[in-house]
Amino acid sequence: MDLRNIAIIAHVDHGKTTLVDELLKQSGTYRENQATTERAMDSNDLERERGITILAKATSVEWKGHRINIVDTPGHADFGGEVERILSMVDGVVLLVDAAEGPMPQTKFVTSKALALGLRPIVVLNKVDKPDAEPDRALDECFDLFASLDADDDQLDFPHLYASGRSGWCDAELDGPRKNLDALFNLVLNHVPAPRQLKHQHEPFKMLATTLGADPFLGRILTGRVESGTLKTGATIQALTRNGQKIEQFQVKKIQAFRGLGMQEIPEAIAGDIVSIAGMSKATVSDTLCALEVDAPLEAQPIDPPTITVTFGINDSPLAGRDGKKVQSRVIRDRLMKEAEVNVAIKVTDTPGGEAFEVAGRGELQMGVLIENMRREGFELSISRPQVLMRELDGVKVEPIEEVTIDVDDEYSGAVIEKLTGARKGELTEMKQQNGKTRIIAHVPSRGLIGYHGEFLTDTRGTGVLNRVFHDWAPYKGHIPGRRQGVLISMDSGQAVSYALWKLEDRGHFFIGAQADVYQGMIIGEHSRDNDLEVNPLKGKQLTNVRASGTDEAVRLTTPVTLTLEQAIAYIDDDELVEVTPKAIRLRKRYLDPNERKRHAKSSKA
Repeated sequence: MDLRNIAIIAHVDHGKTTLVDELLKQSGTYRENQATTERAMDSNDLERERGITILAKATSVEWKGHRINIVDTPGHADFGGEVERILSMVDGVVLLVDAAEGPMPQTKFVTSKALALGLRPIVVLNKVDKPDAEPDRALDECFDLFASLDADDDQLDFPHLYASGRSGWCDAELDGPRKNLDALFNLVLNHVPAPRQLKHQHEPFKMLATTLGADPFLGRILTGRVESGTLKTGATIQALTRNGQKIEQFQVKKIQAFRGLGMQEIPEAIAGDIVSIAGMSKATVSDTLCALEVDAPLEAQPIDPPTITVTFGINDSPLAGRDGKKVQSRVIRDRLMKEAEVNVAIKVTDTPGGEAFEVAGRGELQMGVLIENMRREGFELSISRPQVLMRELDGVKVEPIEEVTIDVDDEYSGAVIEKLTGARKGELTEMKQQNGKTRIIAHVPSRGLIGYHGEFLTDTRGTGVLNRVFHDWAPYKGHIPGRRQGVLISMDSGQAVSYALWKLEDRGHFFIGAQADVYQGMIIGEHSRDNDLEVNPLKGKQLTNVRASGTDEAVRLTTPVTLTLEQAIAYIDDDELVEVTPKAIRLRKRYLDPNERKRHAKSSKA
C-alpha cells in the first residue's frame, strides 16, 4: 500500500484537531452509526478542559488505496520539544492558518522547524467562513513569513487551499463547491513524497525513537518511523544512545501500527511506516533501535534549551498529608525523572538537601501542566517562583528574550506598550492598526513576562490576546521590579472567621473565604500597600450577655479572588511558595515563623 507521513502544524486554536476529526470521518475511519467525540485526538483530560493540544498523537487513514499517517501536534511553544521530534518523522506538513488572524508567533515557530528540515508545506487557510476572515491578506502574510525564514524556492512555491475544518470542506478556490475534504486528500497524495526510506528496505533495520509510552501489560513502548529495513515480531535487536553506546539488547514482543484512532498489532514493520515497538526495558526517546550488526546511531534532532526553572519540593506546611497520598521526596523524584525521560524539553536536577528538585523547562504553561497532572495523581508539592535561566556567552551574561505578539482594542494599546517597554525592559518592533484593533510585536526579556498575563488581562478588560515564543539570547537588561503590592499573612492557625475577614477588608482583598483552613505564615490576601502585613483571620466577635435592641447586621464578605495554578505560581515572590495538593492551592511564606522570616530577610540584604 502506498504510504504518506504528514504532520498538521499551526498556532494554538487555529483548528488542527478539529480538522483531523473531519479527515477521520470523511475517510471512512468511523462506522456510520459510531458514536464519536469532538476533538477525538485530544484524549488527555487536561487537553479537553483547556481546549489545547499538549501531546503529539498519531492516527492513520486510508484514501483511494493509499495509507496516510497523520500526526496532530501541539501549537504552544512550551511544548515545542514534541513538535521538533515529530517533524523528524514525517515527509510533509500541512500548515493551518486562521484566515482572520493570519500567521501568529507559534505559526512562525513550527514553520521555522519544518523549513529547516527541508519539508515543503501545504498551506491551508482555515476558518474562511468567519465574518472577519481575510484569506488574501493571510496568504500574503504566509509568503512573507516563509521569505523571512529563508525558505528556498521550492518551499516558497507552496500550494494553498481554503477550508472550514468545522464545516468539513476544503477547496482550491475560495468560491469552490464547499462539499468535502477531497481537495486536501488529493493534494497530500500529489505534493507530499512517499517516504524515502522505502528505497532502504533491504538494509539492516534502524529506527529513531521519538515518543515514549507505557502499557500495563507490555511495559515500555517506543514510537518512531522505521528508517531502513524491516522488523518482525520476535526478532532480537539493540538500542544505541546518541553517542553510539549500546544500552541493551532485547527481543521484540509486539509491533503496533496506527490504524484510525486505535493501535493494531502487525506482524512486520516496513521502512517508512510509523510504528510502536514493545520489549525494551531501558531504551528511551532519541535512542536508535537497530539490528545487531549496526554500530552507528541515527542523528537525533537537537532540542531548544530550557529557559526557566522551578523548584519542586515536599509539602512541609502544617496541613501537609491531608489530601494527597504521595508526599515523600523519593516518590516526587521518581515521578519527575519519569517525566524527564518522556519529555525531552524538561531537565531535572537534585538540590543539595535532597528535599527539593530543580525542574527546567520551556515556560510557565508547560510547568503548570506538569504540576496539574501530578496534583491529580495524588501528589502534594511546594512550588517556587519560576526563575529565568541565564547563560555566559563570550564572557557576557545573557538572558532569554521572547517575541510577544499582542492583539488589543486601540484604546488599550497605550497602557500595554507602556507596561512592556517601561519597567519590563521590552523593545517595540512592530505596530499595526486595523479595524479598531492594534497588533503590537515586542521583544521582551522572559523575566519581564513572569506574572504579566494577569496584569495584561486587567489592563485590556479581558479582551486582549497575548502570544509569546522564544526569540533569542541577549545581554542582561538589568533589574526588573517584581510585584508591587505586599501580602496579608495569617499570624495564627485554625479556621478563618467571617467577622475577622469583614473587619480586615479595608486592608486589601482576600484569597480565602470564611471557614477556610489557615496556618501561621500562610498568605491569605493581597495588601492594599506595598508592605507585607500580619493579620489575625481567627478573631471572633466579643460577645456579652447584654442583648442589643436591634439585630446585628449580617456580615457580607466580598467574594475572594481565586487564583489558578499558573496565576499562583506567577504571583508569588522569591521568599514565597505555592502549596499544591489534590484539593487545594494555597500561597505561603517560605519561612512560616515570623522571627525566622526576619532573620533570613536581614541575611539576604547583608
